[in-house]
Formats: sequence, C-alpha cells, structure tokens
Amino acid sequence: MRPKINRRGFLKMASLFSLATPWIASSTPSLSQRKTDANTPNILILVFDTLTAHDVSLYGYHRETTPNLKRFADRATVYHNHYAGGNFTTPGTSSILTGTLPWTHRAFSHHATPLDTFISRNMFSEFNYDHYTRIGFSHNLLVNILLFHLQQNLDLFTLPNEIAMVDFNISDDIFKRDYGIAAQSERSHYKQPGEPSGSLFLYPLFWSIKDFVNKSIKKRLQRRFPRGIPGYHDMLYPLEDTIDWIRDQLIEWDQPFISYLHMMPPHDPYSPREEFVNIFWDGWVPESKPDHFFANFTDRQHVLDEKRVFYDEYIAYVDAEFGRLDNYLETNGFYDNTIVVLTSDHGEMFERKIWKHTTPTLFEPVIQVPLLIAVPDQKERQDVYLRTSCIDILPTLLHLTGRSIPSWCEGVVLPPYAPKEQPEERSIFVVEAKSNPKLAPLRKATVAMIKGDNKLIHYRGYEGYDGVHELFNLREDPEELDNLYSTHPAIASELRQELLRKIEEMDAPFTPSKIE
Repeated sequence: MRPKINRRGFLKMASLFSLATPWIASSTPSLSQRKTDANTPNILILVFDTLTAHDVSLYGYHRETTPNLKRFADRATVYHNHYAGGNFTTPGTSSILTGTLPWTHRAFSHHATPLDTFISRNMFSEFNYDHYTRIGFSHNLLVNILLFHLQQNLDLFTLPNEIAMVDFNISDDIFKRDYGIAAQSERSHYKQPGEPSGSLFLYPLFWSIKDFVNKSIKKRLQRRFPRGIPGYHDMLYPLEDTIDWIRDQLIEWDQPFISYLHMMPPHDPYSPREEFVNIFWDGWVPESKPDHFFANFTDRQHVLDEKRVFYDEYIAYVDAEFGRLDNYLETNGFYDNTIVVLTSDHGEMFERKIWKHTTPTLFEPVIQVPLLIAVPDQKERQDVYLRTSCIDILPTLLHLTGRSIPSWCEGVVLPPYAPKEQPEERSIFVVEAKSNPKLAPLRKATVAMIKGDNKLIHYRGYEGYDGVHELFNLREDPEELDNLYSTHPAIASELRQELLRKIEEMDAPFTPSKIE
C-alpha cells in the first residue's frame, strides 16, 4: 500500500520566483476509508531533533530552558537516564522506528536506510491493525529518507514542503522511489556553494534564485528572527507553522492514529524568535574539560560557550512552541485518549573542543536525551531513574495498546508499564559507525556500554586510536572527567569482555562465512 502524499500544488516551484506567504499551514483531508475507534488510544510521537537532556531545565540544568516541558511533566512519566541509539540522526531515528540498535538495523551513515528486513519490521508495520491511521512527517531530510524506505507501512506521509515557507529541494518530487541517493546527489551536484556543478546552467540559476528569495524573506522577518529564520536543508520553516499544522491535522486525522512527527529545531542553526534572543547571558562558564583526540573545533572554549547560549535560547523557543501544542491538546481533550511521547534522536556537544554531533564520540551530552510519556488520563508525574534506551519506546507502545512484542524487537517495556520489574543492571548500548560498511562486521566504530553507574567507551579501527577505551563512573563523575580504565582494571576487564562478546555476537551475521 502506497501512502497518500500531501502536496501544496505548485508552491515549491512558485517559491523559486515569488515569496511564499508566511504563517500559512496546509490542511490535510481526512482518510475517509478509515473509521474512528474511540476505545483505542491515539499515539502522538514528538521528536525534537538534537535536544540533549543536559540543557533541559526539567532535568536540572540551571538555565530555565523548558518551563512548558516541566508543566507537561506533571502529567507524564519522566525518564532521567534515557539514551539514543547513536549520536546523529540516521542511526538514532532508525533505532526509534525499529526498536533495534544500529548494529542490527545497519543504518550507519548519513544517507543510509535500515536493512530491507525492517520494511516489514518497524513501528508502522506493527500498528497495521485496529484501523490505525499511520502518519509520518519530518523537517529533516535524513529522516525522510528513512520514512521513504518504510512508506509502504504509512497511510499518510507529509513532506516538509507542505509546511516550509520556502523549499529548494526537488528530489522528493521527482525521485520518489530513489529518494535517498537522489537527495544525496542533489546536494552534491548543484547545491554546494563555491563548487561549480556538472551543470553550468543549474549552478548559477539555483544560487541566484535562492539568494534572492532568502534575502527578501530575511528582510521581511529580520525583526522577528534576528539570527535568521529557522530552517535547514535549503528550506525555511518557522516552528510556529509546524505547530499550527499539527493542531489542524489532529482534528482531521481519523482516529485512532499513530503519528511520528520529527521537528528539526533545536538543531543548528540556532535561530530563536526575538523574545528569546539574549535571555541567557548570565555569565555562567561551564566546567573546563580537556581537549579530546577527536576534537573538531579550533577556536577557544569561550566561543563554544557562546554557541551554547544560542542553543539554549533555541531550546527555550522550541519549548514555548511545544507549550502552545500542549495547551491545545489539553483544551481539546486529546490527553483523554492519546498516548503522547516526547523525545529526541540525539544530543549536542559544546565541550572538549567538540561542537555539534559529528565526531565519533559518545559522551553523555550527545547521547543522553529526554523521554517523557503521558498515557490517557494520567494525572500525576512519575520519575524513572533506571537507564533506558530509545529501542524501548516501540515495545512500550505495543504493550500499552495490548499488542504482543515481536521477537526481533531488542527493547523492553519501560517501567512503570512493564508487567514485572526489570533488573537495574541491564546493559545499554550506543553505536557510532558512520565509516563502517553497512554489511560488514564492525571494524571502524565507537561503541558505548552503560551498565549501572559504569560507562565504557570502546574505539576500534581509528588510525592511532584503535583499541582505546574510556571508563567513567557516571554517579561519582557525571562530567566524565576521570578515565578509570587503567586505574580500575577489574571493572574495565569485566565490561570490556562483555562489550566485545556483544560486538562479536552482532557481527556474526555479517562475517564473510555467513555472507557467503
């Protein structure tokens, strides 16, 4: 079954030559072939890209970045030690959607997709029952590559150009069957500034039109967004438009629905609305940390601290827009029959001369993310401090809706919903392997294992750093400053052996003898 893909006529092409009217959200017709079932809960999954738990005031961050999230938490279960599957979008999102870790789904690199096996083993395929309307949306083109890969399991797939003020991408319109490679080729062929493309006509035409449109819109909205209009991937999309669109769709989608809505903010560039600019210039200086051997930032730390201020402002803007949606959900009774999940695909780094989430490192700020789950009629907040993984979201949703959990799913049902108490010592894994071939054993990768208070990071295949380990006690050393690997050999050996056994187990299907 192919999903219904919404369009806004010729808005995309028109936007190349004229200004799109801001603050207009599209309207989606309801799926008339489906029937409303009031006895089955809706599922609303909200993913805010690149949101680290370490800069969320709900979790104790000293800047008041998320007052609206804190209010939502009063009716939700709050997970305080929740981990992404990877340190950037593709593996992190794939793990949410499949309930498996990257060494299983194999979506390692930026434009990768999970193994074809997961076309019929994913969040949407598991809800192809009870008349669920299955919905996908993302601003992030890497996420859309994944959604295109799974689209036979979607009833409604809304592309970002439905909501974007301006969208200069063409791959989603022309190459629907080969979106992943087409999007990658599009960006490399004629969208790289300063690098003439294979088409001497397309290159100057694209950049002249883009420059004209962007300058015109920036001039119009500069006061409202002094640091630039929110956008990425050659699109401009104020979050207000997306929140308005979600509110419109909530009354149009046939119930019950499961919707995966992946918003780009607070991913860089950090572009908050005017009232959030300069609200966090408090003079605070983060704890100094040594430069890492995979550092990617050459300027001084105070520049990174400044970027973190901008990021925190952007989080506050995102939180305010989530607050608008939260008010709408409450006022219109959606919390009576809707499971609401709020999380992120990965975090962000501003320390050790590392900026963003592009290096093969797995420190806490880049892998520890928020998770809040509100079930229908929940009135009180619950706090869970066990270490949990994004692969637990899918089995938890299946359990909450009375479904069995398939054997291929690697996660567990989260407390307090689990039928029995889970052991506290379950090992949590995070995998970074963007340079590793998809169908090969892990030869170049970074793998973190968190077990109890201990966290082991294992580097393999990197020139000069093959076999390097970092061991931290997260309870005594939450800032990960004291590497215990050489001073605590017994703990280090035990964790290393467990991790290597696990890697060997997950590599087994991809060893040459197995592949042959």
